[in-house]
Amino acid sequence: MNVDEIQKVAVIGAGLMGHGIAQELAQGGYEVGLNDVTEETLEKAIVRIRDNYAMLEREGLLNQGESEKAIGLVQTSVDIGIAIDGADLVIEAVVEDLAVKLDIFEKLDAWCGSQTILATNSSSYMPSKIAAATERPEKVVGMHYFNPPFLMPLVEIIKSNQTSDQTAQVAYDLMAKIGKSPVMVQKEVPGFIGNRIQAAVWREILWLVEEGIATPQDIDTVVKTGFGRRLSVAGPFELTDLTSLAMKQAIMEELLPSLASGQKVPVILKEKVEGGELGIRSGRGFYEWTPESGEDLRARVAKALIEIGKWDQ
Repeated sequence: MNVDEIQKVAVIGAGLMGHGIAQELAQGGYEVGLNDVTEETLEKAIVRIRDNYAMLEREGLLNQGESEKAIGLVQTSVDIGIAIDGADLVIEAVVEDLAVKLDIFEKLDAWCGSQTILATNSSSYMPSKIAAATERPEKVVGMHYFNPPFLMPLVEIIKSNQTSDQTAQVAYDLMAKIGKSPVMVQKEVPGFIGNRIQAAVWREILWLVEEGIATPQDIDTVVKTGFGRRLSVAGPFELTDLTSLAMKQAIMEELLPSLASGQKVPVILKEKVEGGELGIRSGRGFYEWTPESGEDLRARVAKALIEIGKWDQ
């Protein structure tokens, strides 16, 4: 199979990530079968997709005709068999629970055609672990989107040691075809690329807070008004070449011995989770949130991502 043979894509899970993935594929001209376990979830997904398209229309990135055409390509069903019928690619985007994912992949393997590629959007489980539930490990691949999928261009394509080169290439080519920025992860590793980098940053900033060196507000200010601005336009290796590798070596020789190196989840994070302080959804995380302030942050992030996206056009 090559990318030109893909006509229909099914997305299993219509929640936070799934509805955005379906939106992107439909916008790219593909028929999409969107599945979830309740009609209510599917109805909310369509509302979210319409709202996202309306946002893109206001920003001049889509017109109403394009939005309506794309919406017409998304067919929802609580029956997974109907959603995957005729699909050339199925992307799983359900809750991050290995048992749930394995159950779904076992069913997909039994019900999908022999040529159908099965992909997981998992942010933590490696494709080989999920492929174990199938008889087609060579056709199982990771396709890790970042949230929100319709505004974040990156998609990590993750190969297991059993994923065929053809399968990985089709996934890569499809993402490129619909305007994403795919990156091929050549070897399985927990967290892939993006989440490993983010985890390293998280370990350090939580240590800084625990040690009383800085507050969460201070750290957010440092990132937003300092190096974070540069990272919007150039990657860390580009920025290092822009300055000096010798300077980077000197900085690392001085700093590395003192950086956080713990292998356990920091206490400050565990205590907040155990205390029900989960962020915007609970009204408190590292900040206090109201429904209005939470929505303001979401809108601010979305608008900024749209503006940054325009730089690439």
